[in-house]
Amino acid sequence: MTIRTLRDYGQHYRPRMACLKNVGYLPVEVFVVEMQDPKSGVKGADQKLNVTIIPHVINGQDILAWIVTKMKVTTEEAQAFGTMLVAYGYIYPLQNHRKLVLVPDSTLYRFQTPYFWPVQKWPAEDIDYAIYLARRNIRKKGMLEPYEQVLTFDVVRRTNIFLTQALMRSAVKSSVSLTAFVKFVTTHHNHDPFLTTPVPSNPWITDSDEFWQLNSRSVDIPTKLSVERWVLSFWELISDPRGRVDFKLFLKKEHSAENMAFYEAAEEMRWGAASAIPEKSQFIFNTFLKPGAPRWINIDGRTMGLTVKGLVVPHRYVLDAAQTHIFLLMKKDTFYRYLKSPVHKDMQKRALVPAPHVFTDAQLEANVRNRNPGISPILQWQQEEEEKAAAAVAARPIDVKAMVATNKLDRK
Repeated sequence: MTIRTLRDYGQHYRPRMACLKNVGYLPVEVFVVEMQDPKSGVKGADQKLNVTIIPHVINGQDILAWIVTKMKVTTEEAQAFGTMLVAYGYIYPLQNHRKLVLVPDSTLYRFQTPYFWPVQKWPAEDIDYAIYLARRNIRKKGMLEPYEQVLTFDVVRRTNIFLTQALMRSAVKSSVSLTAFVKFVTTHHNHDPFLTTPVPSNPWITDSDEFWQLNSRSVDIPTKLSVERWVLSFWELISDPRGRVDFKLFLKKEHSAENMAFYEAAEEMRWGAASAIPEKSQFIFNTFLKPGAPRWINIDGRTMGLTVKGLVVPHRYVLDAAQTHIFLLMKKDTFYRYLKSPVHKDMQKRALVPAPHVFTDAQLEANVRNRNPGISPILQWQQEEEEKAAAAVAARPIDVKAMVATNKLDRK
């Protein structure tokens, strides 16, 4: 795609990567736009590739010569800068898609549309990548790497499940959908601060942080309204960090804490860094899935076999089947036993019932002057990560054999 002017393609609200801020005195996007100028830019032409005519095609030799002339740099520096443009996706090769370098010869390139420039920072979509891999596999059979084959199969499977569920939902009558919607609103009415007056006061009107403090993520004793919300569904319970802590306490007393530990480990692997997937998958296998594992989970043999086989080439979604099995087990059985347990009943008794706080005009003015900026999300995230690390160390399985061997050495 050839563009003549630089428009705002979302840069207003997406932070720019540091390496793309300036090229000399120009942002890299402005530089790329100048490269596409019909008069002074890199000369392009239509190119016939196989049976397709591709417009606005440029070659590596012309790109290199233009950069040398424009930036007044050496050939080596121009080639390094051109390679950066290719690597970051401003220019892409037409033939060898794996060779993301600028080759100073007749190799063909095209300018990328601004919608896909890296400054947009769009989140990676597995479905788009799977479609790309599927097309590549059709053209050249057997060229996919093992991890690419696993990813393609997994994404296609999840897409089929999603489409099936969507078709099933589309067949539901509108009256049934409206009834479910009305039921949801009625059930959650008292828990919505915009539909029901918050207690002790409305923080958006009074500028008081009492409401936020009572409903913070790390509060020792939650409010009665929060505890009542846990009863609505299992998802409501584990979505509340304080409710999840209470549920973990019950699981520990039931000697089934490994279920929630596995669920959380699978969540961390799904949403964590890609570089940590091999290490986390090995830890999960040794802790929860390996025969004789210290926190072995009880799932059916078929699911266990598929999961263990998938861990040979681990990816984000390899634990989906086992995680769903554990989630349904806790939802259909453990959750209802928790609601009848002394742990939950004791929390219901201890839950706080804050009294409404009516402020005078003078107090409202004082609240505005002394307004609390609130807890920094970054500091809160760091605190939660530290708590998770401490909990992981505390929950680490004990090697009994090592302890016995150490005691024997001490005796000697």
